[in-house]
Amino acid sequence: MEKKIIAALQECPLFEGLTAVEIEGALTAVGYSLVRLDKNDIYAFTGSRCLYADIVVEGEMTARMVGPSGKFVQMADLHPSALLAPAFIFSKDNRMPVSIETNKATTILRMRPTQLKEMMVNDDRILMNFVGQLSDTSSFLTKKVRMLTLLSVREKVAAFLFKESKEHQSNTFTLTQSRQEIADSFAIQKFSLQRCLNEFADEGIIRLEGKTITILDMKKIARHAGC
Repeated sequence: MEKKIIAALQECPLFEGLTAVEIEGALTAVGYSLVRLDKNDIYAFTGSRCLYADIVVEGEMTARMVGPSGKFVQMADLHPSALLAPAFIFSKDNRMPVSIETNKATTILRMRPTQLKEMMVNDDRILMNFVGQLSDTSSFLTKKVRMLTLLSVREKVAAFLFKESKEHQSNTFTLTQSRQEIADSFAIQKFSLQRCLNEFADEGIIRLEGKTITILDMKKIARHAGC
């Protein structure tokens, strides 16, 4: 197995706690295949069945969901080490809640559900890691759906700022996405995002300096975000 593939698998939560040798041995014992996709290939449509246990080992994919307005909303970027749709592969109605498309040439490591089951039986560390992934996926989808359907614009923007602050471990951070990309990610208009940011700035809750934002009153941001 190529070193770059092993390196990606070592970062995959499914194999947390396993060495490179143990990972390769576990996969070789049950069998797997490598599937290569071109840029802009469709991996899955919303509602299509989840038939395989796939792991991104090279490239990049994007998952999108139809928001309340009927517009596609970006749910997540899937980089090497991402386990695709772990919560749905063994469900009774194992249909994908999102559409997934490649952003660049991508390679995925593919197993059938029976192969994944066998690997979990062979090593309970993989089983426990998989259970953890189910919980993480469920939590992520719950939060994302809440963001899309339940929160007001003000609550959505506050939740975004709160999350960015936690991820950067600082009250000051620089946005890596454009205003349009941020607005699209939680299904609001760009002008609504900018108006809300300006309101927070006018109220002394944040300071805006181009793409750099400083949260001046974290308690108010947390309260607006429902955190």
